[in-house]
This record gives sequence, structure tokens and C-alpha cells, in this order.
Amino acid sequence: MNQPRMRNGSANRRPSSFANPTSDIPGLPARQAAAKLLAAVVDARTSLDGLTDEEHGHPAYRALEGRDRALVRAILISALRFRGTIQAVISNQLDRPLPGNALTLSHVLHVAIAQILYLDVPDRAAVDLAVEQAKADPRTKRFDGLVNGVLRSIVRRKAQILGKTPIANAPDWFVARLNQAYGEERAKAILAAHLTEAPVDFTVKDDPAGWAEKLGGLALPTGTVRVARPEGAIAALAGYEDGAWWVQDAAAALPALIMGDVEGKRVADLCAAPGGKTAQLIQAGAKVTALDISRSRIKRLRANLERLDLPAEVVEADLSVYEPAEPFDAVLLDAPCSSTGTVRRHPDVLWTKSPEEIEKLAAVQLRLLKAAVRLVKPGGRIVFSNCSLDPVEGEQMVERILLEQPELELEPIAPGEIPVVDTFLTPSGTVRTTPADLPHEDPALAGMDGFFAARLRRRG
Repeated sequence: MNQPRMRNGSANRRPSSFANPTSDIPGLPARQAAAKLLAAVVDARTSLDGLTDEEHGHPAYRALEGRDRALVRAILISALRFRGTIQAVISNQLDRPLPGNALTLSHVLHVAIAQILYLDVPDRAAVDLAVEQAKADPRTKRFDGLVNGVLRSIVRRKAQILGKTPIANAPDWFVARLNQAYGEERAKAILAAHLTEAPVDFTVKDDPAGWAEKLGGLALPTGTVRVARPEGAIAALAGYEDGAWWVQDAAAALPALIMGDVEGKRVADLCAAPGGKTAQLIQAGAKVTALDISRSRIKRLRANLERLDLPAEVVEADLSVYEPAEPFDAVLLDAPCSSTGTVRRHPDVLWTKSPEEIEKLAAVQLRLLKAAVRLVKPGGRIVFSNCSLDPVEGEQMVERILLEQPELELEPIAPGEIPVVDTFLTPSGTVRTTPADLPHEDPALAGMDGFFAARLRRRG
């Protein structure tokens, strides 16, 4: 089989080896773990959060010390966020594509290039460790010279590469769906927003301006406090132990707001964990029942409510069979979805989802929405939301449920009714946000998750 070579044909020389045995090379286990986890994401479509879970994550990740775990996550976030660019850089260096069975080699290169282009890692360390990584694996051993040549060439051309106009770092199917839903100009803005790390947003119990000053951020028009890069761990920040706030993207805070006045009303938050919307509803004076099917998520929900000192009835149950003692005045369903609105925070989403999965998730949402309808009394409100950018899971989902459930009607949100959502209102009176919304001169403080929310009413 003809192996791919550098385009100039001169850099496939085998580099000199480290003196240490492979197992003793500092930093190598972290790079090997990064390549394994990258393979699990793009080849096996496994969630990055699951792979890097501190207790149940990938064995190669859990075997690392804390500092190396942080490095692995940083490598993977960059490798996935800029996957399209990295693929193009590799292609430009070779006279022919990598063999179809050279997935392991591709992952080694992606891990190294992510460090060279996007992380504060010495270039030489990134190159040398990638070479040793290739040599240590029988599947890539014969390519160690190629790895060395490709990476050293990229190091020399780093400024030129980074100076080019960014390409669409997303699968073709996703770009096509964005173009269809939002038009090319808005789609480009969304894709560009994905290239910047998302800030951290906080929903505060009171005094957004005061907490913005304490946390070193700014108060958004929506009432959310935004911090570009919090100093230290979230749990170490002022107000955490006192339960003064909780982490919640500005867009995720909108569905509870469009519920309107819930003072004294019985409200169910369905699929409630981790509890941000539950907390909002309690703060607004509702008597909340928070339901979720997952025992581990329920555990997290309880812990969050306990820290916030906010009371709710917490129920572990399957929504499709749950039977409350009496119907609720209102329900909020933030349904499981493709999460394509959260790509800034979770760049693995684009490489683990597909159009087929979006259709499957839409079917789940329809089933859950139908189940939610029977839990609310006649005349009661239903707020449906999710963090997907795809109309199949949003605007078209509302059209479907209105056709199939004649007892439902859309209750449009009127301009000026809830001023903080006016910017995001659609002509039909629903809410649609994208990562290109909430512009700011500092990209680190701009944007929000992609969200859809609609307010429905069960006819009396």
C-alpha cells in the first residue's frame, strides 16, 4: 500500500527517539488518553461529558492525575471545536488522503495539532510526544516519520494557518440544516460563534448588578450575570455556599420566564434536573413538583436545591406513566433533544449527532409533550422548550402537536408582555435564540445557547 507523504516529499524522515522507555515519558499518557477519547467521540459517537466523568469516565482518563485530566479536556475541546480546520490542515500537508483504516493515526495528528494551534503547549513537546505516541502503537509505528514531518511543517506555518478565514468547523449535514433554517448569513454567524468558548452565566436570586460586580462580570438585559472566565472553581466563588446563584445559560433561563405569573400555583417541571428552571419557578412563588426519570440526575437535582435552600416536591418517575394526585395549573417541559444549541459548550455534539438521531429525538419529544398535556388542568399553560437549533425539534414540533392535539392552542407571547424576551420573539410569538445573539464587543462575553420555547394552553 502506498503511504501518504508530505507534499514536498522531504519530511518523512524518522526522528530520533527519546532516551526514556515509552511508559516513562512525561506527558505521553495524557496524549494517548486524549487520542483514545477523541476516537470514542468521533468514531463511536460517545458523549465527551460521559467519557470525562470523574467517577465513571473512560479508564484512560480516570488513570490520570487532575492536572493531566484538565489538559486532556482542553485538548479534546479544541480538537473538536476546530475539527474542520484541523482536517483541512492535514489534507494540505499530504499528497493523498490518509488511508481509511488509519483512524488511529488521524487521532494522533488531531491531538497534536490542537495543541500546536490552539493551546499554550510548547510546540516541540507537542511534536515529540506525538511522534513517540505513533511509535508506541503498532498501528501507527510505520508513520512516525510522517507525523514528525507534518507537525513540524505546521509549526513553521502556524501564523499563516491561524491568519486564514475560519472554515465551517462542522459536518456538512449540520451546515446545510443551518442554511435552510436561518439563511446563509445567519448560519455563518452561528458557526463563527461556535469558535469562541462560551462564558459562564449565573441566575441570581436578587441584585444582578451587585453580583456582577462581586463575580467580576456584567449583568445582561435578561437579568443573568455573565462572567467570561471565572477565577478558580465554580464552587469556590463568592455566593456558592450561600446558595445565592446557580449556573444557567441566559437562554436556558427564558422558558421559565415566559410561564408568566406563577405565584401560588402548582407547577410541574418535567425532565427537571439539574434544576435551574425548578429554582426559577420556586423563586417566582410557585409550588413546584420537579420530576425526572434518572436516579443520578435526581440526586444532582436534590443537591442543587438543598444548596439553594429552595423547597420542591422531587419525584423520580417516567413522565409517560406518571399520574399526579390532581392536574397541575401549569407544566414546563424542557425536553431531551439533540443539544445542537450548546455546541459552544459541548463541541462534541456536532460529531456525535446525525440527522437521523434528530428525527428520533423529535419523536421522543412529541411523545413527552403529549404526556405533559394530560398533566395540566383545562385552561392551564404548557411551556415547551429545548436547546436545539433545529426547527424539527422546535417550530415544527409545535406545529405537529397542535395538529395532533386539538385541545391545545398556541398562546403567543406579545411584544412588551415580557420585555426581556422581546429581542428573541418570532413572528408567531414563540422564542428562538442562537449563539449569534447577544452580541458584545468582546467575543468572550457574547452569545448564548440556541434555544426554542413556546407557550401553549390546554383549552378549557
